[in-house]
Amino acid sequence: MALAGIELKYIVNYIDNETEGYYVSNIYGIDRDSILFKLHHPDKPDILLVLSTSGVWITSTRITQIEENRLVRRLRSDLLRLKLKSVEQVGLERIAYIKFGGFDKEFVVVGEFFKDGNIILCNDKKKVLALQHSIDVRHRSISVGQEYTQPPQNGLDPLDLKLSDFNSIKDTKMVCARWLGRQLGLPRRYAEGIPYNANIEPSKSGDTLSKDEITLLYNSARQIVSDVIEGRHAPTIWKEGGEAYPIKLGEQKDLTVVDSFMVGLDVTLTQQILQKGRESQGGESSTKVESLKSQLNEQKRAIQTVTNRSASITNVANSLYTILSQGILRLDAKEATEMLAQNGATLTKEKGIPILKILDEKIKINLDAPLQSTASTLYTEAKRQSAAIKSIEKIMEKTRKKIERATDETQKQQESITYAQVRKKNWFERYRWFFTTDGSLAIGGRDAPSNSAVVRRHMKDNDFVFHAEIYGSPFFILKEEKPTNLSLEEVAEATICFSRVWREGMYGVGAYWVHPDQVKKSAPSGQYLPKGSFTIEGQRNFIKAGNNMKLAVGMIQYEGDSLLTCGPPNAISKHSDAYVVIEPTGLDMVDAAKKIRNEFLRMKKHDSKEYTIDDYVRILPAGSSRILHVHDA
Repeated sequence: MALAGIELKYIVNYIDNETEGYYVSNIYGIDRDSILFKLHHPDKPDILLVLSTSGVWITSTRITQIEENRLVRRLRSDLLRLKLKSVEQVGLERIAYIKFGGFDKEFVVVGEFFKDGNIILCNDKKKVLALQHSIDVRHRSISVGQEYTQPPQNGLDPLDLKLSDFNSIKDTKMVCARWLGRQLGLPRRYAEGIPYNANIEPSKSGDTLSKDEITLLYNSARQIVSDVIEGRHAPTIWKEGGEAYPIKLGEQKDLTVVDSFMVGLDVTLTQQILQKGRESQGGESSTKVESLKSQLNEQKRAIQTVTNRSASITNVANSLYTILSQGILRLDAKEATEMLAQNGATLTKEKGIPILKILDEKIKINLDAPLQSTASTLYTEAKRQSAAIKSIEKIMEKTRKKIERATDETQKQQESITYAQVRKKNWFERYRWFFTTDGSLAIGGRDAPSNSAVVRRHMKDNDFVFHAEIYGSPFFILKEEKPTNLSLEEVAEATICFSRVWREGMYGVGAYWVHPDQVKKSAPSGQYLPKGSFTIEGQRNFIKAGNNMKLAVGMIQYEGDSLLTCGPPNAISKHSDAYVVIEPTGLDMVDAAKKIRNEFLRMKKHDSKEYTIDDYVRILPAGSSRILHVHDA
């Protein structure tokens, strides 16, 4: 699928709006033509952005690396931690300019989506620093060290169409669809869709169009361009062509409606990458399979040849008895040679030795021997030929097994290219979180930076702020204006368990809560506060919860997704029908995570396979843990 310039205009505007305030947290290679940017925002879910030689789009799919992309290392070196400042397009050229900046540095990544496509890294002066491949053609040259230049623009500007621009179509015998494609720089689906939507045959010659028809073409072109760019879409995927359409164009059949044009692009362009990768991965094994299949066909033909030869020799042997019944005693008699010819045999001599030639087989005979003896010789030769069939069949069986092994190897290589749907995470999942028994949301810091983020970004006037009576405690926030005592106790319990109390097994530690206006984000004059620390003023409301050092790992259903979380056992058991209760000491975090994950896999609950060992480690308290109880409803 090749993107149209008007489609790219919509895509660029959409991505530019969606990625505002995001920075680059990581860059991955997909294949030699495609790169995945992981974009992070302090308050919003991560975004995965694919830049490929076929286009740029936001994806919900993570593809395993198919092959190395040589640009990734350089892009990581220059772009990591930089803010994505803008995504732009000049005119309707099929070129996207993705600008990054920060730390007194600026870079532009250029994606060209025409012909073979290209990905180019430039500095803020448009000097090329790295690129997918160099270009040296008549109208421009691009290589490392040169200044980047875009190709010259030709034809009409679809963003500024005038009715007078269409008058020249009357001067050509070119069909109107081709004329539109050339003048507007649009692919075939749009060039044919414009006249179709205007109720004009796309193959109608330009010089036969009436003034009214030209006006209809102009209005149709303006409407289509406007609808695509401004997002007035009815997006579909054409199954046969594997293409996504933002609007209906022509008599398209076998269409699947999708939620948005971006979703359609993600499906179709991702499938293109996967298909290309699977073909390349299975290349060597696939070639071997084809070679073996060719051998097998040769062996089948050999069996047929031997079978025909054996049958022909047998027929000739049978004909000798017919010759005898007619009183003919010698094979070189005229009547005998004529009858032999009728059965595809020829009597000849080579170096004075009589030869009976049947098909391509030559059999030595004795003309003075009785015809019965000659027939016996032929029967023996026919049996010998038939015996060769069994040998060929054994070879064929070995070839079939080789084909099976090579096919399995091809399938394994192709199956190694996998992809997974990346669930769009909720904002609170970047922190420690759980829902209390009463359904209130509690969030807490994992470390100093997230502790700071919880308080600075998410603390509201009606929240309740928790901290344990020990250095190294996280801040927890209960998002509830009028919480119950049970909710207060559960959040205090979580605050204690996720502090260093768990790691050191310090039972008896308490926690307290305060109102947001008691939390001061800056240190008193002359003092210093470490990152993630805050000053608490006024009365503290203490809750003794440190004697119940237990947490539970569970999966809860939230807005159609299964979310993995960890919190007080009562709260987790309220919202999850399967959970694992843990307490301090025992296995280190990784081993404990493996064991807990295995329990969920055994219970076969809530898409457990979607979560990795790292996901389990991320939700566990720092320190060792052991499983106390497993509940499987």
